[in-house]
Amino acid sequence: MYTSLRFCIHPNVEESKLKAATVSQEQEISSPQITKRQRKLLKTSPQIIHSKNVSLTSPPGSTLEESSTNLFRIVETRKQVMKNMCAKYKSGISRTITPNHVKYIYVEDKYKVLYCEVPKSGCSNWKRTLIVLSGKASNPDSLKHEQVHYGGFLKTLNRYDQKEIMHRLQTYKKFMFVREPLDRVVSAYRDKFENPNDYYHKLFGKPIISKYRVTPSAEALQTGNGVTFKEFVQYLLDGHRPVGMDIHWEQMNKLCHPCLIDYDLIGKFENMEEESDFLLRMIGAPQTLKLPSFKDRNPKDARTSKGITERYFSQLSLMERQRVYDFYYMDYLMFNYSKPFNDLY
Repeated sequence: MYTSLRFCIHPNVEESKLKAATVSQEQEISSPQITKRQRKLLKTSPQIIHSKNVSLTSPPGSTLEESSTNLFRIVETRKQVMKNMCAKYKSGISRTITPNHVKYIYVEDKYKVLYCEVPKSGCSNWKRTLIVLSGKASNPDSLKHEQVHYGGFLKTLNRYDQKEIMHRLQTYKKFMFVREPLDRVVSAYRDKFENPNDYYHKLFGKPIISKYRVTPSAEALQTGNGVTFKEFVQYLLDGHRPVGMDIHWEQMNKLCHPCLIDYDLIGKFENMEEESDFLLRMIGAPQTLKLPSFKDRNPKDARTSKGITERYFSQLSLMERQRVYDFYYMDYLMFNYSKPFNDLY
């Protein structure tokens, strides 16, 4: 039903307002270390106006076909925004796709679909759904977190040879789901540092506390427990981090390389229910299959919302908030999210 829809794509009014800075400016603002000269460039470069993160739920009374057509327009418009941003900012990148570019893309051969994992954007539930599509489970709700991520049910695309990689990229449906960047980073911090997690506390917590806390206790240095949000941000913005980046807070465009890989759908976490259903119908999944919505890690914690994100970022100075926004600036541009705070430029 969905793949047969045909219509003229109307110009995106919001996208037409996007005025990007030059490539040289983009290279400067993508760095977490922003100089006074670079801030002047930011202030004087053309303003970038993003779309508001409004709900895309269809209005009451609309038919299924009208809802599908509307969502198809939105999906196509997002792809066009992405192409425009890539042309302006990434035109000089190599067009050669290597196994490293596809290491976070999961393969489901039965329905011929490729899913690029963006943690904290519904990836656990999408993996559950792919496992069901592959026939290795009958119900996504029955799969536990450890089975989903460590059960070996799914293969990543980089495990195939180059010919098989390119064949799947050229013939399979490709999709990813993104999330408002600061909501995503707060969600990652809450999950990995505020809750019990020996792996992250030892691997990341111990060096973060050691470098950024003025008078750390012996217990904190030994366990890595209790990393504050401000300390986490200091680590994130440090050009000489004591420990490397992690997939849970890496920039989304660096995980999925949308300027190199032409995704059929770039969905948004904020409208997950409608857009996931649209995608499942597009690939011919069983009508009864729905993306699960449960929260399997720390289920008692409230989902990270705009209000929760604002509360965490209120702990930071204006300069720190600006630098975090600068750090995720390309994600804001490419995925067309609104500026998170009014006092940023």
